[in-house]
Amino acid sequence: MRALTGARIFTGDRFLEHHAVLIDGGTIAGVAPSAELPADIAREALQGGLLAPGFVDAQVNGGGGVLFNATPDAAALGQLAAAHGRHGSTALLPTFITDRPERMQTAIEAARDALAARTPGIAGLHLEGPFLAVARKGAHDPDLIRPLTDADVDLLLDTGIDSLLLTVAAENATPRLIRRLTDGGVIVSLGHSDASYEVAMDAAEAGARGVTHLFNAMSPLGHRAPGLVGAALDHGGLWVGAIPDGIHVHPTALATAIRAKRGPARLFLVTDAMPPAGDPNDSFDLNGRKVTRRGAVLTLEDGTLAGSVLTMDAAVAFTVANLGVPLDEALRMASLYPAQFLRLDRTRGRIAPGYRADLVHVDAALAAQRVWIAGE
Repeated sequence: MRALTGARIFTGDRFLEHHAVLIDGGTIAGVAPSAELPADIAREALQGGLLAPGFVDAQVNGGGGVLFNATPDAAALGQLAAAHGRHGSTALLPTFITDRPERMQTAIEAARDALAARTPGIAGLHLEGPFLAVARKGAHDPDLIRPLTDADVDLLLDTGIDSLLLTVAAENATPRLIRRLTDGGVIVSLGHSDASYEVAMDAAEAGARGVTHLFNAMSPLGHRAPGLVGAALDHGGLWVGAIPDGIHVHPTALATAIRAKRGPARLFLVTDAMPPAGDPNDSFDLNGRKVTRRGAVLTLEDGTLAGSVLTMDAAVAFTVANLGVPLDEALRMASLYPAQFLRLDRTRGRIAPGYRADLVHVDAALAAQRVWIAGE
């Protein structure tokens, strides 16, 4: 048993002053007033700042120079998770985008191996494609995009991965197949889709649980045709991921969406990060195409956005500074809400007895200074 003292604490529900977080092995034992700690307990003094639940990122393509699609193995996932761990992400889903079937199978095996090895930070797998809409392909290779089939569903239901997230286009995955997936425990998110509001709502009623990177690569919100954006905001059961970097979505549009989102599901933060996140290199290959970084913008040679260089601590800071979101809600958008979306919230997203000791210590600028994953 040891106590982390000296920092303001955000539990996921409220802020506490002059309290300590008690850690027993990899688990949080409790939160107690610092003045009431036993005299003989081991103490680790933090010099101010804020101690909060570790961040949960549902969409991470790469980081620290690693691209999951280019290196689909467990060792690469460890490097990717470590790069984002330094910025407060204590749980993430490595994201494998549209590729050949045999490569997707290799990615599934890599994630399974990383989970079996209890690789710090790896919490599941996100398959973004290939069951998307060519009309909204974004940076995905259109030659590899295809409809979802029963054979694909059979494969996805047999991965052995508890937290498996699949992004599909509603028009390329029938409600029957979506229902098969969700009944089998797969978390289905709608994205890279040109679907109408009605088709998207049908997919949600069939069990789709989320929407991938709101506004990007989807039919827009129109006053006569609300599209997927309208469905994302209107359906109370759809959790909505968004990239808060000021590049993928204008701050005014994102702030409006946050205010408009119908509950109980919420809008949460994702990075959609690529290899340059946490790494100085300015270019990499994506399915044989060059992606170049200019400032904070990643694009293919034709100018198409290709992910971000965002980290979760920077995402929280941007949300507070530019979207009019209070600090407590921004922290929930980076921890509790994505944990709830991924059904990880029984052990992640709060500082409370019985939860994992997944913590991030941030400074006044909300930059991560120290991180604990399962107490380490």
